[in-house]
Amino acid sequence: MFDFLEGYDVLGAFWTTVQLTVLSAIGSLIWGTVLAAMRVSPVPLMRGFGTAYVNIVRNIPLTVIIVFASLGLADIFRVTLGAADDFEALSFRLSILGFIAYTAAFVCEAIRSGINTVPVGQAEAARAIGLSFAQILWLIVLPQAFRSVIGPLANVLIALTKNTTVAASIGVAEAALLMKEMIENEAQVVLIGVVFAFGFVVLTLPTGLFFGWLSKRLAVKR
Repeated sequence: MFDFLEGYDVLGAFWTTVQLTVLSAIGSLIWGTVLAAMRVSPVPLMRGFGTAYVNIVRNIPLTVIIVFASLGLADIFRVTLGAADDFEALSFRLSILGFIAYTAAFVCEAIRSGINTVPVGQAEAARAIGLSFAQILWLIVLPQAFRSVIGPLANVLIALTKNTTVAASIGVAEAALLMKEMIENEAQVVLIGVVFAFGFVVLTLPTGLFFGWLSKRLAVKR
């Protein structure tokens, strides 16, 4: 029934998808946290940059960002993030950069919503004992904010997992690119779709269940 899978590295394609997701998620969490800090910063220039970045990037299609990362950064600006002689490795690195740039905007808004749930009195009390803005954010606000937005961050991660299929547009050998190749070469279109749909369910469903449990476990009691 599944003889059409012979000769295709389906597990390898999904492993590439997992790598794209994990590396992009780590980068997005870091950059998104920095952006969230900028958006609540007392410095107008930083607030302006954070606001402009989020509003602009969120309204640009992900495909445009990924293609620009490949054609614009690599071909025009010669940004390769390493050796440029391996096309697949180059596309992989640049697609991660594009995913980070895009997903961080949504991570930022999720974290900012968590920051807004922290009682203002806590920050005022911290300022009264001489803590700086960075210390208040790092020691008091962000730990509570992260606990309150585990659910929304899980949704961003699940969306990122599905968004990795866009990397096929620049030749990254992940699941969507292999599915496209198989559909072009095989007659079992429906079964191919079922196999790859099941693969993404296997990747995303446990993630949602785990983060749902974690959100309840670490929920901030108010």
